[in-house]
Amino acid sequence: MASEPMCDLKSLDFSKPLFTLEQIREVNPQRFEMEQLSGIIHVDQSQNLIVGYKQLSHDEFWVRGHMPGFPLMPGVVQCEAAAQLGGFYARKYGLISGEYLGFGGMDEVRFRKPVFPGARLDLIAMVTRVMARRLAQVRFQGWVDGELMLEGQMLGVTVTKG
Repeated sequence: MASEPMCDLKSLDFSKPLFTLEQIREVNPQRFEMEQLSGIIHVDQSQNLIVGYKQLSHDEFWVRGHMPGFPLMPGVVQCEAAAQLGGFYARKYGLISGEYLGFGGMDEVRFRKPVFPGARLDLIAMVTRVMARRLAQVRFQGWVDGELMLEGQMLGVTVTKG
């Protein structure tokens, strides 16, 4: 996996989101504690690449119990944030069909450093393959203050209610 950013994060303006939380909600179904995106700041359709972030508060649902006195963002929640970013891109730009995009699998996931409350987790996702508009393969990275925190690949699978 790459240890360099998949795009130049320093060149992006995180203060001016392309999509706010309200606009993300128009595409992504997650609500309440499961909303893991705060904003989306960059989209490059020529590369199927998207950049967003999660601004972590000290009141996140996991802070009290993971770990008491030393809160760490759970790796599974970091992966969920990356999945929501990739899912937003795949649904917003019509790469997949179906009502939802769910986890189909994860590969080569590595957590490099812990993520703490108060941090801004910068996320990059790139859709690398779409199969029959039902499966989307996504590479992802998470960064805090220019340091790589996590990276991996995931498979998104379309899901329909009922």
